[in-house]
Amino acid sequence: MTTAATTSATDSGLRQTRLLETYGIWLVVLVMMIGLSFLSETFFSLLNLTNILKQNATASLLALGMFLVIVTAGIDLSVGSILALAMVSSAVAAQAGLPWWAVLLVGPLVGMVCGALNGLGLTILRLPHPFIMTLGMLNIARGATNLVSGGVPIAGIDPQVRYLGQAEFDLSFIQDGAGLPVSLLVVAACVIGLWVMLNATPMGRHIYAIGGNPQSARVSGINVDRVLVWVYTICGGLAGLAGLLLIGRTGSAFPNAGLGAELDAIAAVIIGGASFFGGRGTVAGCIAGVIIMGLLRNGLNLMDVSVFWQQILIGFIIVGAVYFDVVRRRASFRI
Repeated sequence: MTTAATTSATDSGLRQTRLLETYGIWLVVLVMMIGLSFLSETFFSLLNLTNILKQNATASLLALGMFLVIVTAGIDLSVGSILALAMVSSAVAAQAGLPWWAVLLVGPLVGMVCGALNGLGLTILRLPHPFIMTLGMLNIARGATNLVSGGVPIAGIDPQVRYLGQAEFDLSFIQDGAGLPVSLLVVAACVIGLWVMLNATPMGRHIYAIGGNPQSARVSGINVDRVLVWVYTICGGLAGLAGLLLIGRTGSAFPNAGLGAELDAIAAVIIGGASFFGGRGTVAGCIAGVIIMGLLRNGLNLMDVSVFWQQILIGFIIVGAVYFDVVRRRASFRI
């Protein structure tokens, strides 16, 4: 009876821990929103909340791609450069006279090609860590961006091409100037698609298995190399789509776009509960991490805190999130 009671208590504790890991991050989001509403009168306005969504659509797509990579215990340092290359490629295609629907495909396709090269380079060359291949791609894509653009911004983007990143559904009947960004629907579609893939397909199970133990995954018959190539291809494609949204929001393609964006994506994924060691994390947690980063920046901007202090604070948050991940991993081993 004592053994049974102990086992039951242990199982109950594990269930509570899993629930906390799954939904605890959204409790942090709620607490932050309540706190910021007291610190700034304008925070809870519909105009401000929709602006947060619009400003973080690009970051959400980058984080979703990075999340897939990190679940496999990898990392992709090139997503910011791929975003920039996708932007200028789309702009050049538009200036070359391609129809708008073809231009919409250019950015995501460029991103997928770069991502596939990351995956193929990692698996074929047998590099010791994804850091090396993606660091190389970071420089390759950034250099190609400057070559294609001539190092200068490209403006004059057609309204049809800008639609996904610029258009809004009018909410002025609720508050003047407010609008629900179409980019939010793009992000929602990607979130749903990624969630279905990870939770309802063999590919999703294989991704988590590879992150948990790649050798065991190989022994069990999973084609690890093929899965990794697909993971990096999807990550690159999402970075290309993020570039398309950004070109819509800004109205131009600029070669220095995405500088440091990969670090923000990594931070959002780790804050959202994914593990640098792989095999752990949820799509919902990833999005919560993006929201936390967005709320933090928005709140500090409303309080007129210098952007330099914001960088320092986010740096501490990243270190704290990784440390928490390490402590959590040690605790799981003890269990």
